[in-house]
Amino acid sequence: MLATSALFLAQESEKPNFLVPNATIIVESLIFAIVLFVMWRYVVPPVRNALRERTEMVQRASDESKKADERFAAAEARHREALAEARAEAGKIRDTARAEGQKVLDDLRGQANAEVARVRTEGDQQLAAQRDQVVNDLEPQVAELSRALASRIVGENVTAGRKR
Repeated sequence: MLATSALFLAQESEKPNFLVPNATIIVESLIFAIVLFVMWRYVVPPVRNALRERTEMVQRASDESKKADERFAAAEARHREALAEARAEAGKIRDTARAEGQKVLDDLRGQANAEVARVRTEGDQQLAAQRDQVVNDLEPQVAELSRALASRIVGENVTAGRKR
């Protein structure tokens, strides 16, 4: 057993102490520092430039978007203003058309009333002329019928030329 314990102690003494740095850790740290330096020196600046350019591009796009929004708002305001003016103009045109239409209607009514009065006057004159003509045509007949009727009633022939 002594032999195994001596062998165990010999193996244990050959194990390196993990607290004591060895050459592998130093070389690995040196390589890591070199890789880190190369990355910092040659990789990071282009990436940083690309990020800066991308940020500037996004900022320009944002500024252009704001300007476009402002132009759109101004155009929309002009559109609303033009639409309001057009509506007002349409209202004025509509009112003017109504007034002109009413004026034409009143003129036509006046002309129609004048025509009605003229036709009525002519009709009255024609009726008066026809009445006078009928009276003139019927007077001899009425006189003749009156004589005939008087002759029947009296029993004698009654003539206009006879005096009593």
